[in-house]
Amino acid sequence: MRDASAAGIERATANRGRIMLSWVVTFLVIALIAGVLGFGGIAGVSVEIAKAIFFIAVILFLISAVVGLVRGRSNV
Repeated sequence: MRDASAAGIERATANRGRIMLSWVVTFLVIALIAGVLGFGGIAGVSVEIAKAIFFIAVILFLISAVVGLVRGRSNV
């Protein structure tokens, strides 16, 4: 039987990844709009923020995948 706290942690990790990737998309859209309007500084900063958040999301995904593999699957 599956532990309720483990299921809650998995849900929180999945939601965190979705939220972080939505921030990436938001900053990329800001960067594109700023670039089109000629605000190069704002566009550059937005791209850097989007890249940083993207790599943090990838690292969290990899950690979550490794922890899931180490724990193994349950017979649910």
